[in-house]
Amino acid sequence: QVQLVESGGGLVQAGGSLRLSCAASRRTLSTYALGWFRQPPGKEREFVAAISRSGGSTKVTDSVKGRFTISRDNAKNTVYLQMNSLQPEDTAVYYCAADASVLVHTTLGYYDYWGQGTQVTVSS
Repeated sequence: QVQLVESGGGLVQAGGSLRLSCAASRRTLSTYALGWFRQPPGKEREFVAAISRSGGSTKVTDSVKGRFTISRDNAKNTVYLQMNSLQPEDTAVYYCAADASVLVHTTLGYYDYWGQGTQVTVSS
């Protein structure tokens, strides 16, 4: 069992940056692919980015490509989401998730463990 805790969210002006972190309770992240999802107010939770358990492969949704970067540090038991050039459309609760799979999934149903989420609000 893996417990995930997100941090780093907050209120940012458009054009600003944030770095989200997700720390795991155990040193087992190397066996999990990790993903970031977000849920805007009143909308479905959607895929943002994911990274393979080795860190060698990543996927990023088109809407944030070039602005967001996912990375991981297995030694620190942490996955990150660097968010640059934030826009109001990025406002959402951001969740990290772990998938006990070799594959890098973009569908939330594949993920086994979820953090509690962290709010990101981008003001115009």
